[in-house]
Amino acid sequence: MFCWISFLFLVVGGPVHGGPLTDPHPNITDQELFWGSDQYDFAVVLRASGMECFWHFAHRGETFYLNFMVQWVTGVGHDRHLSVHVNAPSGLLVSKVDDAKGQISFEATETGFYQMCFSNFHNRFGTMQIFLSFGVYYDDFQDPSKRLEEEKKKKEEVSKDLNNTLSVIEASCHKLENRVFHIFRFYTFGRMRKSADYYLLRSNSQYISWWSTALSLLIVTSGYLQLLFLKRLFITKTSAEVEKPRC
Repeated sequence: MFCWISFLFLVVGGPVHGGPLTDPHPNITDQELFWGSDQYDFAVVLRASGMECFWHFAHRGETFYLNFMVQWVTGVGHDRHLSVHVNAPSGLLVSKVDDAKGQISFEATETGFYQMCFSNFHNRFGTMQIFLSFGVYYDDFQDPSKRLEEEKKKKEEVSKDLNNTLSVIEASCHKLENRVFHIFRFYTFGRMRKSADYYLLRSNSQYISWWSTALSLLIVTSGYLQLLFLKRLFITKTSAEVEKPRC
């Protein structure tokens, strides 16, 4: 904990003037900042007319992606639309989506914390649960100085041995790793879609059950009241045996 406090103090108090904000704001908790891993996926519940924001660090040149889907919504007159917008470290709006599910992907042009905000202002009386999957990945992105050095080394290796099988294997492994990563992304989005369909079916089942029960009680109650009203229309006198019931 002390190391984190010292790191934040150095970042915030350092001589940074102008440019993109690469340091987190002091009023943001550690639970809302995502530093270490390249990808995250979890679910979060948004209250009525509420908004949640998260921050993820990305370097310039990396590809930032965000997948989201509304799993279930509660309340009267609920709306499954979710307002999502992503801001760059400098505060500029990068992308905005207003839908029940969506995908956002772009190449980071600034180094710093990218802000993701999810607003539930469409539902003023109901909460919703959303599933998030976001992170960063890169394709052959390196520092310019290191890139020049590696290019020189590659030229020397090619001139020495054109049939370098190790470089071919390395490139193939890199391509395979990249393809597997994208397969995992699409698999996560498919899992979100299935879970959203499941919650929707369960919500509709509960809705139909409640309304069926309410209508059954209404029919039984109305029949009983009609029978009671018809019985009160007939007046029976028991004093005289000759007289018959009359209306």
